[in-house]
Amino acid sequence: MNRMDPMRIGTRGSSLALAQAHQVIAAARAAFSDQRFEIKIIKTTGDKLQTAALAGGETLPRGLFTKELEEALFNGDVDIAVHSLKDLPTDLPEGLELGGVGQRADVREVLVYRDLTHAAARVDPQAEWRPGSRPVQGFRPGLTWATLPKGAVIATSSNRRAAQAVCLRPDCRVVPIRGNVGTRLQKLWEQLEIDATLLAMAGLQRLDLEIGPGGRLRVNPRLSPTRRVEIVAPPEGLLATVFEPEEMLPAVGQGAVGLEVRTGDSKALDVCAALDHFNTRHSILAERAFLKAMGGGCQSPVAAFARVVGHQLQLRAAAFMEGQVRFAEDRRPVRLAAELGVAVAAKLL
Repeated sequence: MNRMDPMRIGTRGSSLALAQAHQVIAAARAAFSDQRFEIKIIKTTGDKLQTAALAGGETLPRGLFTKELEEALFNGDVDIAVHSLKDLPTDLPEGLELGGVGQRADVREVLVYRDLTHAAARVDPQAEWRPGSRPVQGFRPGLTWATLPKGAVIATSSNRRAAQAVCLRPDCRVVPIRGNVGTRLQKLWEQLEIDATLLAMAGLQRLDLEIGPGGRLRVNPRLSPTRRVEIVAPPEGLLATVFEPEEMLPAVGQGAVGLEVRTGDSKALDVCAALDHFNTRHSILAERAFLKAMGGGCQSPVAAFARVVGHQLQLRAAAFMEGQVRFAEDRRPVRLAAELGVAVAAKLL
């Protein structure tokens, strides 16, 4: 690559993927002021299968959101591929490598649901009841797993989230939902047969959404007026409850962005090295080693979360099978991240 040529950053075209890619480019420009960077959008298999129900048990293509980005790397169409690490398979194609891992965002899970007051306002007092019809369901702020009503319907596209929901509340019903974050929030508001949905806090934050006073989901009010008008606000009347990792474990790699490059591409690897976050990389290494040792891919019903505590790396993981959950945890020196992942997997196999 000529020094004056732009370095091409490949990404999916979803709002969340583009937000991640722009964060990567901003950091790269700060570190390499004399290098030009540009975004190249690549449409992936996952983008083409928006009607596929990921939580429905179907066998879907491996590397659902990564295959075409990797092909673009091989073809020289892009120099760095930006991935949500929870989407990246543990075995990368020969000739490609994980060049860097950005600092991890918030790993917590968020339960989103309709506000009771707003839901009640949508009820037509003159409407005639029909067999099978369902009243508009809303909830007060601070809804938890314990206070969800019996038979509540939770929508998610994640096997892991579905499995955890069933374990936590076997009396609730889990249904599939597809689309990006904005689409799912709109479906929750419009489709009265759905009571709540589960989303990643990192995704909400990257889209400049936040949980305000009273649990209200809103656009970040601290943004500039110019930026605020660019954001699609969530439907009015949605509330959210955040679950700590101790309550609900995240997906392997959740909240982290991975930078995939061609092996031996020194220029791209230099950029990745500048953006690499040491603690996050080793946490992700442990989690991905755990997932690989479990013999699973991105759709496997397992969860894991690693973090650096003092001079050691701590990993807690879970496997969900037939409504049952098994937990395991361990710790090792940070340099033994991969060994830690394998050791925790061995406790669950």
